[in-house]
Amino acid sequence: MILKTKDCLITLLMLIAATVAAPASAAESAWISDNLTVPLRSGPTTGHRILHRGLPSGTQLTILSRDADSDFVQIRTSRGTEGWLPSQYLVSQPIARDQLVVANRKVAELNKTVERQRQQLSSLNQGKSEADSSNTSLQRQVASLEQELAEITRISASALELSESNLELKELNARLRAEVDDLVSNLNLLEANAEQRWLMIGGGLVLVGLALGFAIKSRPRRSAWN
Repeated sequence: MILKTKDCLITLLMLIAATVAAPASAAESAWISDNLTVPLRSGPTTGHRILHRGLPSGTQLTILSRDADSDFVQIRTSRGTEGWLPSQYLVSQPIARDQLVVANRKVAELNKTVERQRQQLSSLNQGKSEADSSNTSLQRQVASLEQELAEITRISASALELSESNLELKELNARLRAEVDDLVSNLNLLEANAEQRWLMIGGGLVLVGLALGFAIKSRPRRSAWN
């Protein structure tokens, strides 16, 4: 288990180191190797004047040029000091100590990122639960509204049928009223005609009675002796 953890840590360090070691500009970079202090000289030999008594390990440098004959490298420090030193003391990546510091920083940042993502996931899960609950409630409301709409539609249809029935009844009532009015008029006319007929009959009878009376009076009287 310890070996696996160590291997994982070494792999992580190598990955982070590869990322950190990427040059920020076109200039080539190098670092003083572990556990050394390298003197910085004014020229590409050990006989040249020392400009700096010892650059500590882990110092990042910018390479300006190389002397293939002496195997010296001209560099510039972050403070702007330029000089020469043997290339054997340079490495292409930060030293393990600095890499470990960077790795620890990266791990801490990754832990923070993971924790933030975990919190976001928890918040999303909670939001999803609330959304599901709201969705269920909305579905119930929609179902209730659909039932109410169906009931209103049914009542409206019934009301429309009743309204049509009322119109038909009103039209029938108007027709019946008109027919009744016609019948009443005809009845009144018949009654008037009957009254006139009876009056005429009565008048005729009176005239007949008068005529008979007049005829009876007009006949000659016979003698009682006869």
